[in-house]
Amino acid sequence: MASGRRPPADVYQIKITLTGSQPAMWRRFEVPGNTSLAELHGILQVVMGWSNAHLHRFIVKGQTYATPERGDIGPRKPKDERKFTLRDLLTQEGSRPTYEYDFGDNWQHELLVERIHPAEEGTRYPVCLEGAGACPPEDVGGVSGYTQFLEAMVDTNHPEHQNCRDWIGGYFDPEKFDLAKVNQILRNIP
Repeated sequence: MASGRRPPADVYQIKITLTGSQPAMWRRFEVPGNTSLAELHGILQVVMGWSNAHLHRFIVKGQTYATPERGDIGPRKPKDERKFTLRDLLTQEGSRPTYEYDFGDNWQHELLVERIHPAEEGTRYPVCLEGAGACPPEDVGGVSGYTQFLEAMVDTNHPEHQNCRDWIGGYFDPEKFDLAKVNQILRNIP
């Protein structure tokens, strides 16, 4: 924590996994228990590597949480994610909410609350502890599109190889994850 700021009372250690990703893409990070779902969305965008260019929602115990849009009415109207914290909704270790990002590509993420523990003095939260796999490119077409993209990128004889290279701007390493860069960005979150 920065000097003058009190550490949060409780910290949630969460593992997020991009469902169906090959190679596997996951991150383990810690956030204060008083983090709202809206704030968690911003943190997830950073730790996963997304660019916050699409809509999202959380599903917790069958209930949908998102930032309400004009026209959201009736029983399908989501609860306002800005009004609920991790501490409000995820009271037990082992909780498994879902995070959906980009309804067109339909990226499904499983979150697992691995541990709830007291904050450590001198630790600034949020913090990413570890992870694996590169974030797929935005608008690649979901899991199946990403698989096709990777096949084209590794096979120089693939008919889409050059188009994929041009689209992504050169080389793409599906194993790359830069923990230091993620934590540098997280440090700038107020």
